[in-house]
Amino acid sequence: MRRFNSAILLAVGLSLVSGGASTSHGAIQNAGHSPQNKQPNFVFIMTDDQDLHLDSLNYMPKLQRLVGDEGTVFERHFCTIAVCCPSRVSLMTGKLAHNTNVTDVYPPYGGYPKFVSEGHNDNYLPIWLQDAGYNTYYTGKFLNSHSTSNYNNPYPKGWNGTNFLLDPSTYSYWNSTFQHNHDKPVVSDGYSTDLISAHALTFIKEAHASDRPFFIGITPIAPHSKTAEVEGSSIPAFTDPVPAPRHANKFPNARVPRGGNFNPDTQSGASWILDLPQLNASDVSYMDSYYRHRLQSLQAVDDLVESVVNELKTYNLLEDTYIFYTSDNGYHVGQHRMVPGKGCPYEEDINIPMLVRGPGVPKGRTVDFITSHTDIAATLFDLAGIPLREDFDGIPMPLTAKGMRGARSDPRREHVSVEYWGSNLQEGDIGRVSATGAGVVYSNNTYKAMRVIGGGYNLFYSVWCTNEHELYDLTNDPYQMDNLINTKGKLLGRNIKKVISRLDALLLVLKSCKGSECTLPWQVLHPDKRVTSLAEALSPTYDLFYAAQPDISFSACELGYFPASEGPQEGYAYRRDGDWSHWA
Repeated sequence: MRRFNSAILLAVGLSLVSGGASTSHGAIQNAGHSPQNKQPNFVFIMTDDQDLHLDSLNYMPKLQRLVGDEGTVFERHFCTIAVCCPSRVSLMTGKLAHNTNVTDVYPPYGGYPKFVSEGHNDNYLPIWLQDAGYNTYYTGKFLNSHSTSNYNNPYPKGWNGTNFLLDPSTYSYWNSTFQHNHDKPVVSDGYSTDLISAHALTFIKEAHASDRPFFIGITPIAPHSKTAEVEGSSIPAFTDPVPAPRHANKFPNARVPRGGNFNPDTQSGASWILDLPQLNASDVSYMDSYYRHRLQSLQAVDDLVESVVNELKTYNLLEDTYIFYTSDNGYHVGQHRMVPGKGCPYEEDINIPMLVRGPGVPKGRTVDFITSHTDIAATLFDLAGIPLREDFDGIPMPLTAKGMRGARSDPRREHVSVEYWGSNLQEGDIGRVSATGAGVVYSNNTYKAMRVIGGGYNLFYSVWCTNEHELYDLTNDPYQMDNLINTKGKLLGRNIKKVISRLDALLLVLKSCKGSECTLPWQVLHPDKRVTSLAEALSPTYDLFYAAQPDISFSACELGYFPASEGPQEGYAYRRDGDWSHWA
């Protein structure tokens, strides 16, 4: 049985998103954007594994000057799964990973073959944009497991022009394999980021020659670790990122920021993380060197940004073009005693860079309301005047001053859900490597988590497949070191167990939500719409209701998305007569 009348809630959700505007083609105007006489162009630059919390943006002055200072920085932008391929698929479909069913970087649960088998190659962003009159181009890394053996089986659909990096040399930095349009793959002589920059400039020139608007995806691999195949192992070796020679000696004194969760004296986290030993001096020294190589590798990306902006300016395209800069996921280096890597629900891995400049975007502004990668497709639709799809799990990002003013109080931006399945692979040439030289894999990295940020609260809540729970109050504990889950006392003026009951019920909705349920989860729990936020849900009126909800739990730590192993999928909707034995 469905947990609510989907037709009613969907209509409510779309009405809130569109502000009641017409949904006829070209007429919709969402998130405070003003009507445009022509469709804008889009340049989307996405790095691989770039951090926000380890200060990498501070080492990219060209990006700061040309995009940050000329646009808006979204400091609470999140990926909804902290690993490359699933995050990219969510971005290009507007759906959370539990709805794409692409949950890993390799088959059988992820990678390009899974993207194809799930039908996404016939129904994703570039195809939708082409249908709306756009030319579409792409250069750089597309999806993991997109390789020299399957690049034409089938070709990625929806692109007017491509220059894809292909596995197994995607992360080589030098002598990488590129595949142009429908040509055969070619090993290219040159530094990967510089080659991608050159391809991007060619595509800008091609796009300018047409009278159609364009989308150009530019996706260098920096600052991802360099990888190489390991004989006798399915797990590659992960070593330091490789900078361009012109940047190899920069930042000789840079080191990993020593925040409160960097190699802490006390254990922290959950599952396999809680058992990690403290890093020794040699480990820390190595990670400082690894960190410098990450920063150095990003310098060629900084050059790329400058080249792209200058090329747009050359063709008088800059004023009609939105430039987005982001990463597929974040990264940790030493936080919670972890060696380099990603895939965890903590802030370093999920809160990522997002800078936007373009027509009507306020200049030099930083905003702190929640946005996520599932919002990107909806945002491009909104800007291009395309009616929003009913199956989008996100909503358009506010990109004008008018749209931004109300965003912090918008209940649809109170929360973001994060999910993950499978194992966690450690990166870097450090002590914790296998005898073959391949990275070590930690199991039990399947979890459901969320961030909830509103007036007076800034919370993180997670449930791992081991049935361990975490709760952090980031207002007082920004480094997520003090797990409140088993503590006594009060939080937000209520008994902490009462707060947890609300968070658990909210996550129960989000962990399997679809469409407008993902942005209006409180309406699933409260169909009467009297509760739209955590603050309202904390009313003592609802104590018995939330105490009666089923608890989130796992029966197994699966490598992919198997709902049967993820405990209850539905809870109860509030009824004022107190009968919560069924959904409304």
